Amino acid sequence: MPAEPLIPASSLEFLKSLKNNNNRDWFNARKDEFTEQKLIIETFAEGLLQALNVHDVIETASGKKSLQRIYKDTRFSKEKIPYKSHWGGHFSRASKLRRGGYYYHIEPGNSFVAGGFQNPNAEDLKRIREEISMDVKPLRDILSSKSFTETFGVLRGEQLKTTPKGFDATEEAIDLLRYKQFLLIKKFTDKEVLDRDFVQSASQAYQNMRPFLDYMTAALTLDSNGLEI
Repeated sequence: MPAEPLIPASSLEFLKSLKNNNNRDWFNARKDEFTEQKLIIETFAEGLLQALNVHDVIETASGKKSLQRIYKDTRFSKEKIPYKSHWGGHFSRASKLRRGGYYYHIEPGNSFVAGGFQNPNAEDLKRIREEISMDVKPLRDILSSKSFTETFGVLRGEQLKTTPKGFDATEEAIDLLRYKQFLLIKKFTDKEVLDRDFVQSASQAYQNMRPFLDYMTAALTLDSNGLEI
């Protein structure tokens, strides 16, 4: 008999119901169900953390600590619904020699795992662009590799419409220099999320990010002689 999936259909059904009834009265009447589903996702996240630590070193202490709150901060949002209609969480890589991070997002019809650099600060962004400008071939090789294209398709993230300051519009790497975010995203169907092998599938997607994360780490932590900055 096959093992039960780590994420059952009830977890997606709860999110569907929450999306259709996103108000405090409905939620408070189902606090026990929320607590039960939250524990299921924490267990999934713990399994994902253990799988991640097989091929990387993660700073996040537990699956539970990776999980984000379901309560929305509506102070600066036009949409005043009080709850998120997805489960989301983040794992931080350990030490400055392992840059970047991993994210998971569980939502009916819109589940994915992601990684990379969502909001690099100005100094980090400048270093990344200088590395790309100096020699774009290593990054292009990563982005065109079979494991990358079959898993993520293309590099994603916000881009400038103009040329970044300090660089030339005629540069060979100008398409990559315009990126302000560097995101890798692998989407999963609901059927794949409910599969008993989903943890391993998600972990494999994270592992396929490593050449990209290692490239970025070198750009941010090593000088031109390969010595730690």
